[in-house]
Amino acid sequence: MHKKGLVLLTQTESLERLLYRLPEHHPQRQFLQIELYRSAAGKRGEDRLVRKLVEFSPDENYRFMQNVCLSLGDWKIQIDGLLLTERGAIVIESKNISSQLYFDNLTGEFARTDLEGVRTVMEDPTTQLNKNIRFLTKFFKIHKINLPIKGIVVFTSKQCEFVAKPQNNLVCKTYQLIDYLFNILNSFPEMTTQPHLSKIEKILQKHQSPYKRIPLCQLYTIAFSELRTGIYCATCKNHQMIRKKRCGWICEVCQSVDPLALEITVQEYFSLVHTQLSNKQLRQFCNLESPYVASRLLSTFDFETTGALRNRTYQLKNKN
Repeated sequence: MHKKGLVLLTQTESLERLLYRLPEHHPQRQFLQIELYRSAAGKRGEDRLVRKLVEFSPDENYRFMQNVCLSLGDWKIQIDGLLLTERGAIVIESKNISSQLYFDNLTGEFARTDLEGVRTVMEDPTTQLNKNIRFLTKFFKIHKINLPIKGIVVFTSKQCEFVAKPQNNLVCKTYQLIDYLFNILNSFPEMTTQPHLSKIEKILQKHQSPYKRIPLCQLYTIAFSELRTGIYCATCKNHQMIRKKRCGWICEVCQSVDPLALEITVQEYFSLVHTQLSNKQLRQFCNLESPYVASRLLSTFDFETTGALRNRTYQLKNKN
């Protein structure tokens, strides 16, 4: 029997599902709604950046990699975008920050002033960019990759305005990105030997160490008992799907049918509650009564398992 492989829900999807499972007057609801807004806005910004990169068409070969997660011992980094060209590598740091933005070249501070005139000092994104460049320089040296590295911070919000830019780092808006990339490309020195981009990309892929996400209930200290249990209905937003042999799962409230309802609910569990799942925990989360039915349902997924019989636990395979 072919078993289904599962991955975590995205951060935005996870926050949406968590809010659906919390009571209306939960003390963290407003905070989580802000987190959801930021996550969704950040994802839209990343999508705008990727769409803009379609316009990048240099004469030479190039590779673009997203969410490059690497480590050297305890030193771990996550690069939003990495552009590999035959002349050099360009690290792209993506930030979705709106309002007026000010880089103070005297103090090294970065601040934003919102529409109400409130000024907030924030971590300077060029500092993160420089850290990533230093890391990648060391990584390239260890793996004998002869490729110069530069970087740029891209602000993806449509509602941002630069009041003052930094002197020693490149920052731009999404619509300006392509011109900046070509300027960086032209600033690289001539290479005596042409790099093999496919080999460099394979080395980076081989050493990827994906960021391990913490289930949201653990991250935000929310008890399992605070969650609504049951299988979620995407149509009416209730958690009252029941199993029907022929059609999969049907909602007792709106009668909608969803053959993937259990699959997505199991993804919810791993994204929200815990990294391990047992037969009992599946029944509690999905409001299932029979341990035998739960066991058969669990057997349809491609999990890593530990223990045997009653003590067996299930976890996602390392794909996240």
